[in-house]
Order: sequence, then C-alpha cells, then structure tokens
Amino acid sequence: MSKGSLHSQNIIACIWDFDKTLIPDYMQAPIFEEYGIDEKLFWKETNLLPEYYRKRGQVVSKETCYLNHLLSFIRNGPLKGLNNGRLRELGKKLLFYPGLPDFFKTLQDHVIRKPEYLRANIRLEHYIISTGLGEMIRGSAIAPFVEGIFACELVENPPPPNFTQQMEMPIETEFEISQVGLVVDNTIKTRYLFEINKGSNKIPDIDVNASVPEEERRIPFENMIYIADGPSDVPVFSVVKRGGGSTYAVHDPDNMEEFAQNDRLLQGGRIHSYGPADYGDGSSTTNWLKLHLDRICDDVLLRQQTSLQQKVSKAPRHLPAKLKTSQAKADTDPAQQQDLFRGEG
Repeated sequence: MSKGSLHSQNIIACIWDFDKTLIPDYMQAPIFEEYGIDEKLFWKETNLLPEYYRKRGQVVSKETCYLNHLLSFIRNGPLKGLNNGRLRELGKKLLFYPGLPDFFKTLQDHVIRKPEYLRANIRLEHYIISTGLGEMIRGSAIAPFVEGIFACELVENPPPPNFTQQMEMPIETEFEISQVGLVVDNTIKTRYLFEINKGSNKIPDIDVNASVPEEERRIPFENMIYIADGPSDVPVFSVVKRGGGSTYAVHDPDNMEEFAQNDRLLQGGRIHSYGPADYGDGSSTTNWLKLHLDRICDDVLLRQQTSLQQKVSKAPRHLPAKLKTSQAKADTDPAQQQDLFRGEG
C-alpha cells in the first residue's frame, strides 16, 4: 500500500444471497405461519399483480408488489399489528441449511490459520444482500456472524403531513408497519457490491457513485466470492465474475430441477462452479469455498510482496576493499566495466 492509500486491500468478502442459499425456504414463511395466512395464495397473488396493474395501465416491479401486498395485509387486517420488532422475533424461527451459522466463523478461522496470512493481517468479512426483509435477517441466528446486511426495509408510524410545523408530535404507543423504506431487487443488489468494493458502507464520506481508483478500493472484486442460488442473481454473478471475483451457485441437495438450473448457469459462463447447499465439514461446497479462499489469500500475499519490491529500494551495503578499488576504476574507465562484470560472474 502506497503512502496515503485508503486501504491495504487485505480483506476478503464472502457475499451471500439469503433465501434458498442460506435457508431452504422463503424467509416470509414464519410470518404466514404465525398469522394463519395461506402462503401459496399470497405468492400466487403477488405473481399476478404485475399483470393486474398492467391491464390498468400501470407498471410495477415484482419486488415492489410483494412488499405492497404485505402492506395491504397489514392495512386490511390479516397482518394487523405487524411491526419491525415482531419481524425480528419471527426471524429467530428461520432454519438454516446444514452447517450454518457456525460455518461463517469456520471460514473466518480458515483464512487466519497460516502464520503468513496472520502477518499480512488478512481477514474475512461476511455480507448478505437479499430481496427479503432486513429485520428478519437481523433477528436470525446468522446475524452475529455478518458484517453487513443489505435488504428491504419497512417503515412503521411515519410522521404526518406538515410534521415540521408541529410544535409537539403525538406519542405513538402502537407501532405498525405502513410504508416501504427501501426496496432491494436483483439489479439493485449490484449497487451494494460497489458499496462493499469502495468501502462506502464503512466510510460514509465515500459516495458509492464516486470515482475511486481500483488500488484505493477497500475490497477489490478479486477478493470477493459471491454465493447464491439461481438465475435471479445473474446481474451480481456477472459483476463479480467480470471484476475478477469468484462465483458459486448452490442448490437443494434433493432438488434435481435446481441442480439442472445451476448446471445451465455454469454452461452459460455465469458462474465458476456449483454444489449442494450443505455447509458441513467435508461437503463439496465447503471444500470449494476453502480452496478458493486460500487462492485469494495467496494472491493478497503476492500483491503485497510485489508492491513492497516496487516501492522499497535496497539498502546501501559495505563493499570489500579490493572490490571498492575495482569498482572505482570501472566507474571512471568504461573499458574496464566489462572485465569487472565478468569477474563478478
């Protein structure tokens, strides 16, 4: 790292999708179970809404539809009283694939097991980028192992019109979600890749749209591994792969359709490899991730060594008296320079 550089680029990032990647189901399932709502009907209606609105001359996104459909359920009664605190509580019910959440700590320990990696201060950070609900992820068992969570956010009890003109605001005693605060879809996910890449998630003064030289970015793309479950993650797969990072798709071990889907991604050049969503010791997915983390660690070491050689000159040293005399003559007599060179050989 040169003098004045922002970052030493010795941090590695494993960036994870959530639904069908870390958990077998959709994270909203505990909400529907808790409130007695037909989950299949909810998603069927959500998938029909874009066409419903299109016939009315309106264009909406699928991710907006699912969030607004949730709000409709809150506003009209079936989910009455749902708030962010309740979402965090329901997040505790999420069940993860084998090996999780401890696997996140296992990988972090893996990258510091070698003395040379420790000396280089290499470390691993985990991030989740999801189209699901941020509060549920924050309430789940995996949250303590995660450096950052980027997901949809819902707002409860927003201020009324002209709230800046009111001397006193009413004290709210019953909090209930009523607005969408943040939408994350499969394209917006790429924005958060660049936040992680440039370090704007750590240093707010760095705008994600600002031009930052590659060598000044906190986590270069070649230090990233992105793990997700399917075609909806193609935009993120593409950005990471194009930037020199690693991409890996997972599938339900018992689902042949998902297996075939992952294979099509591989054949299409979208990912580097794929395997079962099994994060236990000795699984092919565990072995692949450890192997490629080692490769990234070695690349970090190589970049550090190359940078050191380029930026640090050799220290002066004492020469033997005889060599000093010969060197002095060679410096003043060009005809002797070649003889001196042969003598040193």
